[in-house]
Amino acid sequence: HVQLQESGPGLVKPSQTLSLTCTVSGGSITTNFYFWTWICQSPGKGLEWIGNIGYTGDTNYSPSLKSRASISRDTSKNRFTLNLTSVTPEDTAVYYCARSGGSTGPDYWGQGTQATVSS
Repeated sequence: HVQLQESGPGLVKPSQTLSLTCTVSGGSITTNFYFWTWICQSPGKGLEWIGNIGYTGDTNYSPSLKSRASISRDTSKNRFTLNLTSVTPEDTAVYYCARSGGSTGPDYWGQGTQATVSS
């Protein structure tokens, strides 16, 4: 079955860029008709959808993060990356990558990775 694994720095300084990578195994990120998604959960808050990259490479973003978030992919390594610029302590969260169908919620999730923004 599909497995997702997040990786990235656990600590980032304010104003820097947070870069997280999700490596996928057991399935291709170019397979019709899946979307590869980033979701975060800040302390004491619910899950927040950041954005996704589809099987065609098209991207979609949350309006609240669109100016700072960028999702790209490396099909040769079957992985996709989130870059979040100009981070503040409010971006401190557990970040998850997940696979979603066209009109359904995520069916496979990574275990999540903690990212802390602090000087």
